[in-house]
Amino acid sequence: MNVAIVCSWLNQYGGAERVLEVVHEMYPEAPVYTSMYWPEALPERYRTWDIRPSFLDRLPLIKRHHQPFLPLYPWGFESLRLEGYDLVLSITSAFAHGVHVPPATPHICYCLTPARFLWDYDAYARREQMGRAARTLLPIVLKPLRAWDARAAAGVDHFVAISEAVQARIARHYGRPSRVIFPPVDAAAFSPSDEVDDYYLILGRLVPYRRIDLAISACNRLRLPLVIAGDGRDRAALERLAGPTVRFLGRVSDAERKRLLARCRAFLWPGEEDFGIAPLEANASGRPVIAYAGGGALETVVEGQTGAFFHEQTVEALAEAIRNFDPARYDPTALRRHAEAFDVPHFKAELARFVDEVAGKTGNHQAHEG
Repeated sequence: MNVAIVCSWLNQYGGAERVLEVVHEMYPEAPVYTSMYWPEALPERYRTWDIRPSFLDRLPLIKRHHQPFLPLYPWGFESLRLEGYDLVLSITSAFAHGVHVPPATPHICYCLTPARFLWDYDAYARREQMGRAARTLLPIVLKPLRAWDARAAAGVDHFVAISEAVQARIARHYGRPSRVIFPPVDAAAFSPSDEVDDYYLILGRLVPYRRIDLAISACNRLRLPLVIAGDGRDRAALERLAGPTVRFLGRVSDAERKRLLARCRAFLWPGEEDFGIAPLEANASGRPVIAYAGGGALETVVEGQTGAFFHEQTVEALAEAIRNFDPARYDPTALRRHAEAFDVPHFKAELARFVDEVAGKTGNHQAHEG
């Protein structure tokens, strides 16, 4: 099958890019269309791919500061012409589903979420800790983008959601049904350790909505060791908040990441995510999770079996959950077995089955018309 893959942007590395990598493994010959591509921000292996950015890629400063260019993204994706493909598969949280696809070509959108800054602006502004001026001016810019986004969604043939939480958003904002296929977790890359050290762990991009401030404040209050691995624009503010028991490692190697996950007392997940791959990587490493009871965590964390919830995003609630947490009650083998239900082969099989289903329907329809 001649497939084209489309993604929102390639200027940072995170969960969306890990999904993209697995889809690219399924269709290694597929070109990847995107708004912009910054090779230095991504693993070396991306340089062997056929990546085709839009004209936005040539704009100065866009790769490091892409938010100010938001009004241009519809033009960027509409400028891409995807002719001659049997299937277009977009993986997106914004804009990429707006590419022009010929009417006879099925377009599947693997939706990470409808764009939060368009459809849930107040919550987005709060979680990004935007200033008053930006909160006043940005809605004026976003109104026409929201209208464009709705039109773009109407052009998608089939939606796939990464979680039931995202499925509900697709129905609410786009009025469209969707199939849920959980993102791939590379459980095989992780393994439990015979030794567990005395620290709690945060791992990932340091950005405001992840609410890492709650974990720091809770561990400050309890005087418990917290290790934070990762980097991001919130790091300086978080370092100012941190007490003597909190340690920042910055970006770490894959090997160090796996070691940290396998030897922590528990992995902390204080933000609300659309899905959340990292908690399942902790489970694959034989370690339990303490998570905020919201978003995708409700679909991946089993209370009392793979971790514990706290129900209010407050320092007090998280501190109480940590204080009452007993990591010894969790069986590493059972934790790993839970993560394996989300493993890469399962994702590939589910997505391939859906693609075959869509291709079969398209083929039958074309044969009937012929």
